[in-house]
Amino acid sequence: MKKQLLAAAMLAATSMMAQAGTLGDGNLSISGFGTLGVAKTNSDDAKFARYNQAAGTGDSPRIGLDSNLGLQATYTFNESLSGTVQVLTRKNTSQQFTTDLTWGFLKYKLNDETNVRLGRVVLPAFLISDYQNVGYANTMMRPPIEMYGQAPIENMDGADINWQHAFGDTNVTVQGFGGVSRGKLYIPTGGGSVAKHQSPVFGAAVTAEYGPFTARLAHARAKIEVNNLAPINALTDGLAATKVPAAIQLADDLTLRGGKKMSFTEIGLTMDWKNIVLQAEYAQRRAHEPVYIPETNSGYIMAGYRFGKVLPYYAHAYYKGHGSSVTVPTVPAAHPLAATFGAVRGLLVSPEQKSDLIGMRWDFAKSLALKVQIDHVKPQVKGGSLILPSGVPTYSNSINVYAAGIDFVF
Repeated sequence: MKKQLLAAAMLAATSMMAQAGTLGDGNLSISGFGTLGVAKTNSDDAKFARYNQAAGTGDSPRIGLDSNLGLQATYTFNESLSGTVQVLTRKNTSQQFTTDLTWGFLKYKLNDETNVRLGRVVLPAFLISDYQNVGYANTMMRPPIEMYGQAPIENMDGADINWQHAFGDTNVTVQGFGGVSRGKLYIPTGGGSVAKHQSPVFGAAVTAEYGPFTARLAHARAKIEVNNLAPINALTDGLAATKVPAAIQLADDLTLRGGKKMSFTEIGLTMDWKNIVLQAEYAQRRAHEPVYIPETNSGYIMAGYRFGKVLPYYAHAYYKGHGSSVTVPTVPAAHPLAATFGAVRGLLVSPEQKSDLIGMRWDFAKSLALKVQIDHVKPQVKGGSLILPSGVPTYSNSINVYAAGIDFVF
């Protein structure tokens, strides 16, 4: 039913947009955004990538890390109803640039304070979820991977409801959402592979804006289901094949087949006061039933000062393990499964990473911004978020990432 609703919404919106473009009735608006960027690191021993990117950046200049192009069309049917479609071209789970539908919804205005959207919307899990791919709308070159790599769900097919109200000088927005997220996940271990997930998800977000200050709290819950996760499936199938009850239970705890319940809670703050720019987020990823995915805490803080059209900034980001929801059986060293259980304990340890970065944004022309940024990435456990060569279990050397790019909107 949800797939049928999404298809109906998309067909209606795209059909009317096409008619509007032909008729030129003024109800169709088309906009876009993009980044043309280049990046390299000081080492080719491990690759640096954004979350869910298959093609990491090494010691030769590459354009795939930050470059993207987005196009958006909105058609206004009447004062209450509109439709929006957005597509985004970027490097994600493929080695090549691909184009995906990131937004595609019908929006109905119930009254001056409340609206409902039906279709595909970006999951509002983060402070800048709505515009995290729009480089021009962000101070930094890219959202810190330490934070934005902790939630694998980017958008969902379903519905959300938004309520906005002013309490004196404070504007409050409350958003509730629910649907099913479908997409691909890049699995960097074992030489790299791609798995598909289908995850029912729901949650809420509250945002308060007062002058130059914005505060936000979001909570999302999902039943993450991945049935073709090759490395984990091979492990759980092997455990189940032993016919040992403890191993069978461990296999059931580890797997994502059939779905496992997890949650993501985030709080974010921004300030743009006079020439001072601040941005910070803190988040927790938690499991609500046994699953191999480790629990984590993550956060970052960014501070900048604007000198006319030039904005230098500094940020520190991190993520670290909070523990595991899986309990591995304890057996004597001579037990036939002792080595396997030991390997599973190692698997359940979360990667950890810290980064310090400095950068500069220069708004040198209308709708154009030049950015340069240097990240000092320090993997703490298991190589952090770096993509390691096949067969390399961990990596502990720091890597510098040098990037420059031009953000634009039109």
